[in-house]
Amino acid sequence: MKATGNGTPETCASNLLRIVRGEVPFDRVRGRDGSLIDKPDARDEAADDAQWLLETYEPRVSVENVETIVENALAGGFSTLVTLARKEEED
Repeated sequence: MKATGNGTPETCASNLLRIVRGEVPFDRVRGRDGSLIDKPDARDEAADDAQWLLETYEPRVSVENVETIVENALAGGFSTLVTLARKEEED
């Protein structure tokens, strides 16, 4: 995580999506499932995993869409585009 600027829900969601499960001490479940990286055609599983991660660890946003973008498949160039919406704050 960055030293400052982590307060917005979008920044926190972005940071969560960069963590691979097992990297966070005392919370080994936090992060994306690293076993999906080399699986052929695991787009749906990866999208479900990203949605679960954000619903579990960032309750200030709702996930509208998760899309896998293939930039250069032979070189492993894949990106995940997640469309978020801020939830209304409860009083």
